[in-house]
Amino acid sequence: MPAARGVKRAASKSSAPTASTGPKNKKKRGAIQLEIPTAPKRRGRVLTCGQGDVGQLGLGEDVIETSKFKFVTALGDKIVDVYAGGMHTIALDSSGKVWTFGCNDEGALGRATADDSEEGAARAVALPAPAVAVSAGDSHSAALLNNGDVYAWGAFRDSHGSMGLIVRGREGKSSKSPVKIDIGEPGAALASGGDHLVILSTSGAVYTMGCGEQGQLGRLSQRSASRDARQGLSALLVPSKVTLKAGASRIWAGYHATFVLDANNEKMFAWGLNNYGQLGITGEKRKTALYAPSECDAFSSRGTNWQRVAPGQHHSLALDANGLVYAIGRCEYGRLGLGDRPGDAEVLEPIPALQNKKCISIAAGTSNSFAVTHTGEVVSWGMGSEGTLGTGHSRDCAAPTAAVTPALAPRVPVHVSAGGQHTVLLVEDPNPQKEDSPPPESETSEQKTEQDSQDSQESQEEDEPKSKKQKSEQEGEISSTSSAQISEQGEENKPQGNKKKRGATSTTKSSNAKTTARKKKVNGDEKKETPMEVDETDNSQETTENQKEDTEAKPEEQTPEAEQTEADQTQIEDSKPETTDTSSQETTDSDTKSQEEQPETKDVEMQEARTEVNGTPESKIEAVETKPMEVLSGNPLTTTA
Repeated sequence: MPAARGVKRAASKSSAPTASTGPKNKKKRGAIQLEIPTAPKRRGRVLTCGQGDVGQLGLGEDVIETSKFKFVTALGDKIVDVYAGGMHTIALDSSGKVWTFGCNDEGALGRATADDSEEGAARAVALPAPAVAVSAGDSHSAALLNNGDVYAWGAFRDSHGSMGLIVRGREGKSSKSPVKIDIGEPGAALASGGDHLVILSTSGAVYTMGCGEQGQLGRLSQRSASRDARQGLSALLVPSKVTLKAGASRIWAGYHATFVLDANNEKMFAWGLNNYGQLGITGEKRKTALYAPSECDAFSSRGTNWQRVAPGQHHSLALDANGLVYAIGRCEYGRLGLGDRPGDAEVLEPIPALQNKKCISIAAGTSNSFAVTHTGEVVSWGMGSEGTLGTGHSRDCAAPTAAVTPALAPRVPVHVSAGGQHTVLLVEDPNPQKEDSPPPESETSEQKTEQDSQDSQESQEEDEPKSKKQKSEQEGEISSTSSAQISEQGEENKPQGNKKKRGATSTTKSSNAKTTARKKKVNGDEKKETPMEVDETDNSQETTENQKEDTEAKPEEQTPEAEQTEADQTQIEDSKPETTDTSSQETTDSDTKSQEEQPETKDVEMQEARTEVNGTPESKIEAVETKPMEVLSGNPLTTTA
């Protein structure tokens, strides 16, 4: 009967105050009705930096580490949201498709992969409806669909190892494909911690599932929060409601913690690991783990409206309505951005270097922090091992330092997310093209190069405008060379974690990764792709056909005879591998074309020297096999701490 006592106790407390807060909160609590969100309207491109040994950077197999942000050309320019997990990345595009790449050991990608090359290539996840929000944890991912359904895949981990994602029989099983998380009502938001998932319903209720050893679920006592308890994994892996005095309007999750903003947007509540005071809960509850919601007095004392919270492992960042960034918790490695100081931050302290700047996005990693200003400036601070800060080196930074990116104008950075060993950045194009952007690439970099050449030849046969073909070739060539730069390497040591040790974080000790010798890694071969063979037969044939054209014919159009001749020639050359480099062929063709085509050829050559990538060529998306969805059902448990 514990649930019944919990209901009665909540009712008596809410009705006890008769004058001020009781009836007022009760009225508002009864009227809570959140809406299923829509996907962000902004569209842009993704950049990544840091460690990429398992493909989480999406920059190709040769780029295993970079200390500067680089474009992920395979995702195209229609991404609206992106998050970094422990060793994988998840992105949402404007059509509601979800794309993943990185480590797939426990199913975090939500799709079948045969080898490392498929893991590192961006591919779509099969979902029954378009998604409007996504999240990523250490070894799991989740998506909120436009009908309010929540789907998740992968696995959670605790001190004993993998917990799985769902309960089958008496054991927890990981899920290689999306499975529905049934909470009994539509979802309005979701957030992933390191190894737990938080769901906000349209009624303002908060549901949690996953690892609860540090109190991050907020609904189980310390004795019941382990898989060794009487209820076992069923109490952990079945989503259940957290008992709150009032409903919630916003949720955030970190490595071992959960934050909730109440329905009135007045008070912040949190639960989970607070061993460095990172929850903003002071007094006797500091330096311990909290297994039930507690009000964050450090947030309340500031008397401001909070827009966002970014919990790290042992520190937290907060963003208020004025764009000011605060930090609290552990100070080692400069993760607070407060400069060199001997002690931790026991209260929320504004970051001095950002006091005169208005920030719109913040993120906290294991031992580092990030912020994006409204003017598009990207800054980072904290541990710089493996280039995760994106500053061009691997040194630690005790204060916000400008990140190094390619030329972004006119694109503007709008969102940043910190993963276990890498960082992702979303830049928005303020002047999107009228035509639809090319869909994200779903093939490896080698397949992409071959496909670009094939698509270019097919565009000639289909009588497309010449200018459009040249644009596709320009972008395809730049895409193939943008990931061939070598990043600068520092002498800092590597943080914890590798492909076989992901998720194994300490609950009471600091990250001791700096004691491990840093491995020297580079981005692979510096050389650009050599120009491929040019088929002289095609060139001479095209020149002969151009001479037959009348002067009134447009230079970029082909006659039906030319199309037929090229079609016959294509059949002859079918037995050859795709070796034609379209950019080299275009330069050769320009020698035999009219003078008015020569300026366009110069534009192609000038474009090659630019550092910014202006989009990716349109390519064919592999059909994603739709698998039957499993439904994680069960009676939601309502418990009290």
